[in-house]
Amino acid sequence: MTPEAEKESRAPKDSVAGCRRWLIVGASGAGKSRLAREMGELLALPVIHLDRHFWSSGWVEPDRQQWARQVEELSSGDAWIMDGNYGGSIALRLPRAEVAVMLDPPVWQCLWGILRRSTIYRGESRPDMAEGCEERLPYWAFIRYVLTYKWRSRPRVLERVAAESHVRFYHLKSRRAARRFMSDLRDAVQVAAAGESG
Repeated sequence: MTPEAEKESRAPKDSVAGCRRWLIVGASGAGKSRLAREMGELLALPVIHLDRHFWSSGWVEPDRQQWARQVEELSSGDAWIMDGNYGGSIALRLPRAEVAVMLDPPVWQCLWGILRRSTIYRGESRPDMAEGCEERLPYWAFIRYVLTYKWRSRPRVLERVAAESHVRFYHLKSRRAARRFMSDLRDAVQVAAAGESG
């Protein structure tokens, strides 16, 4: 990673508020969907939860070609906040993105996040999930994915982001950093709105 791409986290009080295509990535349970919803409301941008598009009722996966076509179509829009990993498709999404945000809290917080949501939504579909995909207790392969994300999946994502010099990158390594990022982004929106009204 370049020093610029690895920098921690503060949203500048400049034109970042005017960016219209955002990627949010990170381990399951890191809070991607929640951040996407908050940002979508703040920036008045449509939110795309990739989980909702990837899965069909009953947790049925699409074939790879179908999924690639769908990701290309989703990414082709003029404005979006897109949350989700699906590492095989990140090369299709990054060229269209203006900003990438990686949520990267400690592993125990991610595990707590997936346990909490599986309890809250047990037996029903989450708001960011396709209908007919009822929440269930996490199975071992999924837990292992979360446990190993930092050393297996994260390096590949960071490498991809670093290769896209046009993408602004924010690496949020704690819940506190994510809250600070949102606070800074709210300030940037207010500054931009004040500039427009002035």
